[in-house]
Amino acid sequence: MDEPTRVFALRHGQTAWNAEQRIQGQLDVPLDDTGRWQAVQLAQALAGEDIAAIYSSDLKRALATAQALAGATGLTVQAHASLRERGFGRFEGATHAEIEQRWPAEAARWRRRESGYGPGGGEALADFYARSVAALTRLATRHPGQAIAVVAHGGVLDCLHRAAMRIALDAPRTWQLGNASINRLLFTGEGWTVVGWNDAAHLDGRRSAGAAEA
Repeated sequence: MDEPTRVFALRHGQTAWNAEQRIQGQLDVPLDDTGRWQAVQLAQALAGEDIAAIYSSDLKRALATAQALAGATGLTVQAHASLRERGFGRFEGATHAEIEQRWPAEAARWRRRESGYGPGGGEALADFYARSVAALTRLATRHPGQAIAVVAHGGVLDCLHRAAMRIALDAPRTWQLGNASINRLLFTGEGWTVVGWNDAAHLDGRRSAGAAEA
């Protein structure tokens, strides 16, 4: 592709389970009041961008965030199951503290970020990474010379950050990724480049409490 695709990679707004540090995975948890407010602020922040298409995970928390942006831009949201959060098996619905207490051996493997391990019988990290990056790359490839918005989840965008920055899957996270944050990237035939990360200026100092796996 001759011209890069500009990509606004957006995390969904806050849910009640984000605030409780409870693992959502692929459970379909809606936005809470703060999350709905965040979605509106996010939409207003991007309304002036020349966005050609809006893509979203098909889970409610991402779709609602994307639909706020669609309302501000006049575009239609295109939902894709391939943009869903990682499947966390039996961990879904539990808090981090509960996981440590109930399944300490599995929790240790999760913390070590073992690439072949699927928490609680869920999706293996390596498989999740491959799915997420492939889905994002397919969408970006469709729009050379244009800008697109993709609304997904903390885990999905963490995979994208690692792909763009050439960071190993098992490396500890040292970067932030807040609810309704704006992450700016470029995609070319040679791969991904991060332009800006975790921009939350549009949220006017209000912070979300979401865990990464959201």
